[in-house]
Amino acid sequence: MDHLARRGRAGICRGRDDHGRPHGPALARDRRGRRRHLAVHRARGGGDGARLVAGEVRACPRPEKGRHLMELEPVKSIRIYEDIVRQVKALIADGRLNSGDRLPPERELAERFRVSRTSVREALRSLQSRGLIEIRAGEGAFVRDVSVEALIEPLALVILPHREAVGELFEARRILEPAIAALAARRASREEVGEMERILEEQAREVAQGRTGMAQDSALHAAIAEAAHNRAIVRIVNALLDLLSQSREESLLTPGRPTRSHHDHRRMLRAIRRGDEAGAYRAMRTHLEAVEKLVTGSESFTRARPVKARSKGPRKVS
Repeated sequence: MDHLARRGRAGICRGRDDHGRPHGPALARDRRGRRRHLAVHRARGGGDGARLVAGEVRACPRPEKGRHLMELEPVKSIRIYEDIVRQVKALIADGRLNSGDRLPPERELAERFRVSRTSVREALRSLQSRGLIEIRAGEGAFVRDVSVEALIEPLALVILPHREAVGELFEARRILEPAIAALAARRASREEVGEMERILEEQAREVAQGRTGMAQDSALHAAIAEAAHNRAIVRIVNALLDLLSQSREESLLTPGRPTRSHHDHRRMLRAIRRGDEAGAYRAMRTHLEAVEKLVTGSESFTRARPVKARSKGPRKVS
């Protein structure tokens, strides 16, 4: 037990081996320290100090609480296969590997990465489990479609059967899209406003002929997202529109709803055209609350106050 205790104390000492013995530059310091310590001990009337040296000098002083944690360094090493995964993910993110592309054979990958084929197989299994590649027996590994749109269908199968989940998606739209409309009022170009106008004219013709105008409804919301000039916003809105496409189409089958929806869209466009951020926010929120109530049969989960964005005068779109 004494040996284990001594080894445990010594093992964390700098300049000492696992048995507590000094080595290298620490050896000379240790010898000088012993001589000084013995001299002091003898001056105080102590014996030869052998037991003192064995028991006290060799033991490390106990560090202050938590002090040793400050000396820890970040772990830098990673498993080989994780580095392969990182590099392949970067190639996919950069667009140098696209959906449907076939990865080189296992042997070639091992040669390129200068690793074993076992590490390559581990990396491929990891990439497959993350949904980034598909391994086909006898054919090889292929990059999967990892776009937002490709993830919607399986997600919809899980979400749509649950009424409360649909309500949560509408709540997400109600939180996001009014703010997006306000951004569009600030950032939309003349060409983007013109495209929204074209979409609404087409929707008016569809509604006049007794159709729902669903395609134009989706196109307008997507165009407003595009006018916010934020790629993340575009992806999020498109995902929400796809997830709720069935519910939105059912709402447009309600008598009078397509006409009401078209009028709502007109109010949004007028606010965006004149650069009225608060007006665009209110118009979009009113529209979404009406659709949500129609689909879910209840008032929205929360009724937040509109943002107090500064209304601008007639804006000069560029």
